[in-house]
Amino acid sequence: MSNATLSPLPAADHEVAARLREALLAASFTADGLLDLLGAPAYAALARSETVPALRATRGDTPLETLVRLFLLQQPVPYARVEGVLPVHACEAGGWLTRVGDAGGDLAATVDVRPYGGPDGEDWFIVSDLGCAVGGAGGIGSRDEGVVLGVGGASTTLAGITVRTPVASALDLGTGSGIQALHASRHATRVTATDLNPRALHITALTLALSGAPAADLREGSLFEPVRDDETYDLIVSNPPFVISPGARLTYRDGGMGGDDLCRSLVQEAGERLNEGGFAQFLANWQHVEGEDWQDRLRSWVPRGCDAWIVQREVQDVTQYAELWLRDAGDHRGDPAEYQARYDAWLDEFEARKVKAVGFGWITLRRTSAAEPVITAEEWPHPVEQPLGDTVRAHFERLDYLRAHDDAALLAGHFRLAGEIVQEQVGLPGAEDPEHVVLRQNRGMRRATKVDTVGAGFAGVCDGTLSAGRILDAIAQLVGEDPVLLRDRTPAQIRLLVEQGFLEPVPR
Repeated sequence: MSNATLSPLPAADHEVAARLREALLAASFTADGLLDLLGAPAYAALARSETVPALRATRGDTPLETLVRLFLLQQPVPYARVEGVLPVHACEAGGWLTRVGDAGGDLAATVDVRPYGGPDGEDWFIVSDLGCAVGGAGGIGSRDEGVVLGVGGASTTLAGITVRTPVASALDLGTGSGIQALHASRHATRVTATDLNPRALHITALTLALSGAPAADLREGSLFEPVRDDETYDLIVSNPPFVISPGARLTYRDGGMGGDDLCRSLVQEAGERLNEGGFAQFLANWQHVEGEDWQDRLRSWVPRGCDAWIVQREVQDVTQYAELWLRDAGDHRGDPAEYQARYDAWLDEFEARKVKAVGFGWITLRRTSAAEPVITAEEWPHPVEQPLGDTVRAHFERLDYLRAHDDAALLAGHFRLAGEIVQEQVGLPGAEDPEHVVLRQNRGMRRATKVDTVGAGFAGVCDGTLSAGRILDAIAQLVGEDPVLLRDRTPAQIRLLVEQGFLEPVPR
């Protein structure tokens, strides 16, 4: 397929986009405005590509209802209604609206425009192809290979985990509708966005203009191809076409490389593109191959000179995985024989590669000059609290601390218990001592870890005033244990509590 069947896009005219933005805001066509108008159930249904509740909620003729019908639900709206809300002549000339109907008396949008609330209350707008504001189990609105989706769960996940410290330069690889570039524009002096699909680059320009954000340096090409050899960045983000499929059908999701090679190449090539201390953050899929540990597979991807934190959030067997992406393309709604043939081809591909399952997750790299980079690969399918950017940054800061402190230095250090940590004791009713003690975070990764009574007591009194060694000496005296032996065996437990964010080093 080509882009020939997709609607012509509006011109990237900043003056027209500014006038349209002003009109949208005046009518409260914002994330908050939509929630107030539609109510939570209908608003949530839109995120699932279900439009019936929103259609029922917009049967009036207010300016906001008019805009929801026009840009979100892609319904023709009488010219006279739109004329009172938008600068119609400019929007028609700029390609945002087009005449439809036998007499041309109605107007229709040429693109999907979805309000999106920024992290600091910004009123942004994400542009995408008609019917493609989100994907998911309902199937996308077009099967054209060049279709550009809007904001989905993957987009918001990556935006939430990205480290948001001020930087000089940021690179968004595979920008799509431009949401990651839009976020980066808040804290990066210079934003570069690339995509293999020229239509995506044009839509990114529209997203940025309509959101009132600075323009990005837009470059066409695959992965790092558009980046010059001498260019490096402080931040690289990518929600790449990570789907492991038997063929490249949809540019936004199918990378066109065998297996998980696209994600591997992206991670391996990112290291040399990072400045010292810079972060590269990706969403990815990876194969679980028979006879191979998935963690070993992912560790082999990490480039030299980089710390890494790899989090596997979900695992699907090959049948679940194939069904997910067949539904994403809407194949379940088509010819049953064609659906079966595509399903069969997917399983053939996995069988040939000895793939038994596919993992989904996050990969974060940080460029470091440390002699021994640290790679952490873990499975964490449990709920987390977004945004996690500060949690990710703090994880790598703790790595630096632990790398610089041997056991003796650790015992000389001062720590405080992190905020919103609770202790749970598990044991038989009436028992004198619990079977085990669990420390649980109520923020960030929301981790839970077992500790012994010494570890629980140690964490409970950490307020930054006493060194770890002095606290252990007091505990040894209290429980009648040799303080030297306690000092010898406890640093490993302290190290784990620091690494996982239960204890925070206190600068002295």
